[in-house]
Amino acid sequence: MLTLLGILIFAIGLLVSIALHELGHMTPAKKFGVKVPQYMVGFGPTLWSRIKGETEYGIKAIPLGGYIRMIGMFPPNPKGPQDPEKLGRMGQMIESAREEVLAEISPEDESRTFYRLSVPKKLTVMFGGPFMNLVIATILFTISLSVIGRPEVTTTISDVIKCVPTAANPNGIPSTSGTCDGGVDTPAAEIGLSAGDTLVTVNDVEIATWDDLGTALADEAGNQVDVTYLTSTGETITKSVEVAALESEVFDDSGQATGEVSTRGFLGVMPSFDLVQAPVSEVPGFMASVTSASIGALFEFPARVFGLAGELFTDAPRDPEGPVSVVGIGRISGQITSSEDVPAIYKVGDLITLLASVNLFLFVFNMVPILPLDGGHIAGALYEGARRQVARVRRKPLPGPVDTAKMLPVAYVMSLVLLAMSAIVILADIIKPMSFY
Repeated sequence: MLTLLGILIFAIGLLVSIALHELGHMTPAKKFGVKVPQYMVGFGPTLWSRIKGETEYGIKAIPLGGYIRMIGMFPPNPKGPQDPEKLGRMGQMIESAREEVLAEISPEDESRTFYRLSVPKKLTVMFGGPFMNLVIATILFTISLSVIGRPEVTTTISDVIKCVPTAANPNGIPSTSGTCDGGVDTPAAEIGLSAGDTLVTVNDVEIATWDDLGTALADEAGNQVDVTYLTSTGETITKSVEVAALESEVFDDSGQATGEVSTRGFLGVMPSFDLVQAPVSEVPGFMASVTSASIGALFEFPARVFGLAGELFTDAPRDPEGPVSVVGIGRISGQITSSEDVPAIYKVGDLITLLASVNLFLFVFNMVPILPLDGGHIAGALYEGARRQVARVRRKPLPGPVDTAKMLPVAYVMSLVLLAMSAIVILADIIKPMSFY
């Protein structure tokens, strides 16, 4: 039941994100006078629709995207009507698509076409969708990082290890009698530390972070130290105890054991985790790092999908850093909500972070300057503006709109490639699902 709840929450969040993305396109388009006959969330058969004014609003069966249909996306051919018999297959396809687009423009709507917009207005309309995803991601990351907070290790003790770990008892578990048979009690057990106590200092060295404790004890094996801690009842206590020696194998950079053994000081306590709110000023930097990682993932995406296709026919486990589809992300959402022994606020934070990451990736993905993505239309508008600037400098007549219809073959090929890659990743998430939680 909880798994279904997580999937439902993610599905609703994704649909809302898609709806707002398309709203980001439609709002400025209508503001600039462009006629928008359709606003749809999803693809495929229509599940529900309603006509309001001149626009049909609806929801379709496949929630993997959405679209708005603006009239006049392609301009008329500057060379005028073309003889189909003199055109190649690609030319016929382009002119057929152009005629289909131009056929829905009535004489009274001639001035309301997309191609007649100025370059700044075209950029505003096409950037509006990705920008909405960026706004959503910013809001959600701010809630996740600065309102809920991220789990971080604290100096508060969650558990005390009873026995100093040995080869025979690597987890330091006492016997059924409650004693460390064949071993010794940990310093923490000796001085009575317990869950809920907070470390303050070791030999007057402040323990502000958990790493400070490791640094303070590193060279103290066998030495007497003063440990100051704050009990869960608010009492400050200082006790002197001999630090235990913990031996562990040394591994090289490749993870292979070197045969050497290192010795370090050991107190015998486990840290607790708490939600720590980050300043709002840290959100942009965090998003910049996620954006950089997303851009890197996009460059590697084709190769990773090719590798994933090969993994489907082998027993090899999936690459944990490989691509994941909306099916896989939905499954992760279900794992988050169904996980046991995890506080509800942690689950809420994880779900919000997951949806924020999806929106940020959608922003990055849609900015790729290739049709049919928004970035392709943005690139076309920028090229149109550059041509006009050059014409102004050269005092030449301003050229007409960029003929994006000529890029339709690229758009069709890219659509097929994206569909094929999406199908591979979705199939992998069904056959070889990954577990992240």
